[in-house]
Amino acid sequence: MRSVGVEEELLLVDPNSGVPVAVSGAALAAADRRAWQHGRAGAKRHRFEKELQQEQVEFATEPVTEMSRLQEEITRCRREAARHADTAGAVVVAVATSPLVVEPSLSAGTRYRWLGEQFGLTAQEQLTCGCHVHVSVDSDEEGVAVLDRIRPWLAVLMAMSANSPFWQGRDTGYGSYRSRVWNRWPSAGPVEIFGSADRYHEQVTAMVETGVLRDEGMVYFDARLSASYPTVEIRVADVCLDASGPVLMAALARALVETSARAWQDGVPPDRVGAGLLRLASWRAGRSGLDGPLLHPETMRETSAAGAVQAMYRYVRETLVDHGDEDLVREGIARLLEQGNGARTQRRLLAEEGSLAHVVTRCADLTMSS
Repeated sequence: MRSVGVEEELLLVDPNSGVPVAVSGAALAAADRRAWQHGRAGAKRHRFEKELQQEQVEFATEPVTEMSRLQEEITRCRREAARHADTAGAVVVAVATSPLVVEPSLSAGTRYRWLGEQFGLTAQEQLTCGCHVHVSVDSDEEGVAVLDRIRPWLAVLMAMSANSPFWQGRDTGYGSYRSRVWNRWPSAGPVEIFGSADRYHEQVTAMVETGVLRDEGMVYFDARLSASYPTVEIRVADVCLDASGPVLMAALARALVETSARAWQDGVPPDRVGAGLLRLASWRAGRSGLDGPLLHPETMRETSAAGAVQAMYRYVRETLVDHGDEDLVREGIARLLEQGNGARTQRRLLAEEGSLAHVVTRCADLTMSS
């Protein structure tokens, strides 16, 4: 069975005001101290990394094959992140953009300084938190075959995970405004069919050689081959409020990868839908989340959110059964369609609490729930 790992980015906020605070350095120093105290100094001291802005922190789970273990990993990593943040006077919140007004602070280092100089306001304002799912593949050739075949389905994952309705103190009208901010990067978004691993690597090399991008790590396709691991990395999801969200994303992502790999092995060609239509599907998903129409992945025509989600479920159901994930995904989808995603929860909390500061503090509590 293919292994799965998840990377999550979390906001660091003041526990009283809910405003993001630039304390990632202190939180990571606390993680370093704890690793030394527990004798984990060495190749990788802990699972936490700094990100573009000092108001956020990232962690990566270990690769696992069982979704129950992934849930445990994510819950434990979130709790560790909260413990480290607490030493810096902050709490962690799994929201994909800050509901409150913030002026982000670029992290220190040559790479981040270059990004700030090269991309100006795009880099300075880029305080967004995503959920990236890594799924193992046997080779680059298999990985690119998967990338070519999962393209129409990625917008549905975005809609399901949408958890960023607010930006700089305002309701944006979007379910995932993170997706719109993220797509300001020139290398982000949907791509055309590659056809082979050689063509994929040729394009990545050509993009870096333009000088616009610093390195391969800046190739921000919606899904890509990982530069560090033998995986396909699916990058479209917002960070999800509770720990069950990334597990659902991971189970569906693995099923999409396996279904696509089987189609490739059986000689089934990828859908030839162009990147232009995929960009429209991506915009529609970011705008609607689960509270408006989406584009059907198989027809690129308007359908209900439930219709698009159920189409994906039917597409991957056979592999979900093979993985033992069918019940988890079926129940997760039913719960999501009934209760809504993070965007709907945040808007409901605003209606109940009356202030975005209270939305953030309530979301901090939900971040620790499983």
